[in-house]
Amino acid sequence: MKKSPTKKAPKQLGAVSQNYEEIVNAIILKYPSLSDGYQQIARFLTQNPNVVALETINSIARGCHTHPSSLVRFAQLFGFSGFKAMQSVFQTRLATAAPGFRQRVHALESDLAHSNHQGDKGYLNNLVVRDIASLQGLLESVDERALSDAAKLLARAETIYIAGQLRSEPISILLRYLLVMLKRRTVLLDPAGGLAEEMAAILTPKDVLVAISFRHYAKEVVTINEVAIANSTPTIAITDSPLSPIAKNARVLFSIPEDEYSFSRSLAAPMCLAQSLAVATAAALQPDKTAHPRIPTVTGKAKAKRRPDQDQST
Repeated sequence: MKKSPTKKAPKQLGAVSQNYEEIVNAIILKYPSLSDGYQQIARFLTQNPNVVALETINSIARGCHTHPSSLVRFAQLFGFSGFKAMQSVFQTRLATAAPGFRQRVHALESDLAHSNHQGDKGYLNNLVVRDIASLQGLLESVDERALSDAAKLLARAETIYIAGQLRSEPISILLRYLLVMLKRRTVLLDPAGGLAEEMAAILTPKDVLVAISFRHYAKEVVTINEVAIANSTPTIAITDSPLSPIAKNARVLFSIPEDEYSFSRSLAAPMCLAQSLAVATAAALQPDKTAHPRIPTVTGKAKAKRRPDQDQST
């Protein structure tokens, strides 16, 4: 009797199994082909590495809204014998990594415990704590090269297009204001009139698109980003994860992890990033590299125009 072929064991990832960054890269590479359930696990693991290192498999499964057995199968898909083997790599990373978002929040809440308030002031206290934690994370996650590369793109582009909708719209409006004050030709691809996608079709390789979107990702922003990529337009992505649909093929990626998907998610970090991009662009544009970069304001320009008239009348 002919024996049925035995099922091959999953191929081990070798050096990847000992290196956190390579595991994340492998997850990113395989992410588009994963099932919805596995994509949910992938997002949680990559956005909460410290939680993965410290919590039990049951706790992590609850965070992923899945069953522990799914975590085991997910780890095996990437060549591990089980979830504990994958978790050990996250634990090794934690020995040298900066504190994660939740750890920062807990520490800050302890520091502010003496001024803890209930009711409306308590809501303010909670939001401030989360803003501080997200800003600390931003400072640690953004590197010099990414800021420099993005500033060069914004300084050299013929036209800067910005796409950010829903919760991301305030960030896109602030960035447009700052870039316009730097006399950069800037177009906000808003949904008014339903022409955002058609406007995106005119993007060229000499332009640049700044795409801003966080989960759950605005469909129109994702589409605009895809159009820009198809037109060979360099893109700057501001999002929450390297697994974001606007992260793939981005010339410069700024990933700002978010702890949870709720109304109280902080805009402090992406707003601060938008301001820093504008300041870096101002520095790239100014001829005197020793001077502190300066961005004009509408009110400042108005005062400057009035001053000669006032001088004549005195």
